[in-house]
Amino acid sequence: MKLLKKVAGTVYFFYGVTLFIVTMLIILLPVWASTIIKEPRRARFLHPIFKGWMSFFLPLVGCPVSRRGKEHFKKGENYVVVINHNSLVDIPVSSPWIPGANKTLAKAEMARIPIFGIVYRAGSILVNRKDEKSRRDSFNTMNEMLRRGLHLCLYPEGTRNKTNLPLQKFFDGAFITAIRTQKPIIPGLIFNTKKIYPSTGKMWATPNKIHIHFLAPIETKGLTLKNLEELKEKVHQIMESHYVENESKL
Repeated sequence: MKLLKKVAGTVYFFYGVTLFIVTMLIILLPVWASTIIKEPRRARFLHPIFKGWMSFFLPLVGCPVSRRGKEHFKKGENYVVVINHNSLVDIPVSSPWIPGANKTLAKAEMARIPIFGIVYRAGSILVNRKDEKSRRDSFNTMNEMLRRGLHLCLYPEGTRNKTNLPLQKFFDGAFITAIRTQKPIIPGLIFNTKKIYPSTGKMWATPNKIHIHFLAPIETKGLTLKNLEELKEKVHQIMESHYVENESKL
């Protein structure tokens, strides 16, 4: 039985990767063309394309998305959206399902992947975490995107959660950005992506329904960097409590 499950998971993995590449090629031309468009128009142009792509691709691989909490995004407002990170599957799922155009912070080395790098660069703010100037520039770009009315999609855990804890410790970046721009934070929780593609590095996956829960905004108006740790801990507790309460139900 274990052998059959392993073989089925490997076949499904390659099916999913193949379908991802094929469907990506369909949107490649408009995505590549968008690189001549300046922000924030580029993000607004790309968001429906990325959502359409994932709305087509994910059901085909048996991973439909259910979204809750869209009403927390008020018209005319933009937010720092912080999302948990359990799997590589989180990346194509999170940003397209945020209601409205957004930019996400992404590792610069991923942009060097052939073909996929074009899509990655078009939709992301790239950062080399080992380079101080790159990190500083990425902060400035995130602040600018918020000022221009876009949402930010950030993973405060920094890397995929390979522990048995509901959430890893949060880094400061998302919360510094929210405080400096005085933008509200919307916590987002993704469920079941670790079941689909565990962070083991193996070529194995299994289909599952994906759930995304957006929670009520947390205000930052009037906060300063003196409130950083308090804000970070508050968001962590809210997200952890919601994840623990709902994980077994979904």
